[in-house]
Order: sequence, then C-alpha cells, then structure tokens
Amino acid sequence: MSSPNCAGGAEPERPYTRPMRYLALTLLLVAALSACGGSRVDYSEVPELPAVTAAGLDTLLAESVAPVVLNVWASWCIPCRSEAPLFAAAADTYGDVVDFIGLNVRDDQAGARSFIAEFYADAGLNYLYDSTGDIPVALGGSKAVPLTFFYAPGGELVTLHSGVIDERTLALQIDEILGR
Repeated sequence: MSSPNCAGGAEPERPYTRPMRYLALTLLLVAALSACGGSRVDYSEVPELPAVTAAGLDTLLAESVAPVVLNVWASWCIPCRSEAPLFAAAADTYGDVVDFIGLNVRDDQAGARSFIAEFYADAGLNYLYDSTGDIPVALGGSKAVPLTFFYAPGGELVTLHSGVIDERTLALQIDEILGR
C-alpha cells in the first residue's frame, strides 16, 4: 500500500511502521494503566479495625457523654474519598468535644486499613468494622455509603445525612449536636 507524498506522488509504506505504532500504543496504554492504579499505601502501622455489632454500637452511643459523629464509609467508595479530608479536619478541630467514629462497611481489613493510612493517618477518629453493612440499616439508615449520623450525648439521633457531605453541612450539624 502506498500513501501520497508532499510532491503528490505515491510513497511506499515502510514495513516497520505498523508494528512501531502498535508498540507505541501498547506502551502508552501500559503507562496510563499504571498511573490509574496508583501505588499501594503502606498500612502496616494501622491496626485491624475492631468488629462491632449493632447492639454493641447502640451501647456505645447510649453511654456516650459527648456528641458523636458516626461516618459510614468503605475503601471502594469514591465519594467517601472526597469527604474523608473533611472528617479528618473536623476531628482535629472538634475532637476534644465531639467523638468521631468511622464505621467501615462491606469491606475487607486490608482495604479499610489502607484507606485509613491514606486519608486519616493522624486524624482523631475511632474506627469500627462491619463486614456485612447491616449496622447502618439497624440505626435507621441504608446500605448506601457514605452516610453520616449525628448523635446527641446519650445516643439520641439528631440527624442522618445520606450521601457526600460538604464542609458547611458538616459544621452546621456539629454545631447542632453541640447545642444539645
């Protein structure tokens, strides 16, 4: 097969052009996929999350002397990744007067620990583990993530926020539970 050259004539296609194109495309694809995968986060310093039952969490909430923000998340949840920095900052700001709990659901320990190492390395959150995702349903929520429950001291549910939370809403809800 030939293609026109600048002078209008035909120039034969070089036999090595097509394999080189495939090689170049393959290298680009490999580079792109490598970038998408990202590097694995070292979570060796993050302890396994303690498993909890709905009854155990109910008891924890009922015995709380401070307001509680309970964020339900999973490592595979993209929206959870976007709101994680907000919870880390809120725990740093309000951690002396509000208890922050991250409830990991329908996940494995490796994914949960990696997420914590990446997003909550120095955050003042307590972490619990619910492999089935049944606890949020028992608390009045759903199996969807993310969810955020706001509790007054003693475990009274004040607000349930479904979906990604923004900084303003998080601050307003924290103010609400601090006022109770």
